[in-house]
Amino acid sequence: MLLISTLLQAVSLSALGGAVGVGIVALGAGVGIGLIGKGLMEASARQPEMAGSLRTTAIIISALIEGVCFFGAIICLLAVI
Repeated sequence: MLLISTLLQAVSLSALGGAVGVGIVALGAGVGIGLIGKGLMEASARQPEMAGSLRTTAIIISALIEGVCFFGAIICLLAVI
């Protein structure tokens, strides 16, 4: 009986670890994209003629960050299984 309860606790802790990991990954991606937006606004205010190319670069970098976030979330959820 002790072995079964220990295994159940380990499974619940791994699920908790996976959920916390996904939360940290999402938080990191949100902060990163927020900083990109901040930099874009500051750069566009300084040089309005460069706004188009800056926007394109910011969208590409944001998409790459989202991809890394997606892979991180998958890895955290696979750790639960």
